[in-house]
Amino acid sequence: MSQFDRPRTAEAFRERYAGADIELAYAGINTFLKSEQREVEDLADVDAGVVGVPYDGAVSNRPGARYGPEAIRRASAWWAYISGYKGGLTNMRTGRQVDFNRLSIADCGDVPLFPMDREKTAESISAYVATIADQAFPVVLGGDHYCTFPAFRGFAEGTDHDTIGLVQVDAHTDTVQESALFGEHFHGSSTNLIAESPHTDFEHVSQVGIRGYESPEFFEFADETGLNLFTAHDIRERGVRDVVSEAVEAAAEDADAVYVTFDIDGVDPSVAPGTGTPIPGGLTADQALATMEVLGGHDAVGAVDLMEVAPRYDGTEGTSRLAAYLLITLLERQFAE
Repeated sequence: MSQFDRPRTAEAFRERYAGADIELAYAGINTFLKSEQREVEDLADVDAGVVGVPYDGAVSNRPGARYGPEAIRRASAWWAYISGYKGGLTNMRTGRQVDFNRLSIADCGDVPLFPMDREKTAESISAYVATIADQAFPVVLGGDHYCTFPAFRGFAEGTDHDTIGLVQVDAHTDTVQESALFGEHFHGSSTNLIAESPHTDFEHVSQVGIRGYESPEFFEFADETGLNLFTAHDIRERGVRDVVSEAVEAAAEDADAVYVTFDIDGVDPSVAPGTGTPIPGGLTADQALATMEVLGGHDAVGAVDLMEVAPRYDGTEGTSRLAAYLLITLLERQFAE
């Protein structure tokens, strides 16, 4: 082709060269799974709406989760790339056939933030998640784990569900009622705030992978409140799939839907060091993915968030890559098989 024969417009170029419409994983604008950018009110024709919450003003240890949404989006580009150029895929973990063309998803960007005003930021999170939930399956990219409380509240308000179960994958229970240092609203209190809300109670909360240290007589607290507690020890003894299956069934019993929250520190820090409060002895990558496979296959699950990714503590980018893979695994089971 001479210089006089070259295509003169972008459209002509794409028509002339096969592959010109394939976007490489490291190119283009970072949306989750390279999905279309949409206004939060324009989701009626999609399965899932993604929103980021780059807020870490409620952490008690290392900050940095504000950078989580951008890192997760960037990491998700790989799956968009391989699904785009290969079409249908075989998931070699599960042996299942996957067609990402069956998953319609839009990225609504990030919620408005007010870094010095936690209450106004929480209102923003609730309003945006409620708007998504009224139309599609919400996917929330955090942010610190306090953000789960307003996101859960928004999901309840957007769907008008009376009772919502919660499955929380985490190293910590986040059931602090009040801290002398941090008050009642921080990332160690989100589950307590959820359980005390009008939308659920501890009997509809299932916690998976808990380890480390909690308050004295915490097991008695779990028994008294009806909290469904599944520790890291339970997973080692019984296997992750059995534990997660029981956890989601308990959360879903007599509930209208289940909200899934995955704190990345539920995974062992040898695998996912990019987080604010790492605790040894957590889930392996395989166990974490199996967790999302089970949850993604349950009909009651109606929303998901992924919290506490602080990518600057992981120079390998493995934490954000695993976080993206976890969300994609759940969405794959929900919509693409």
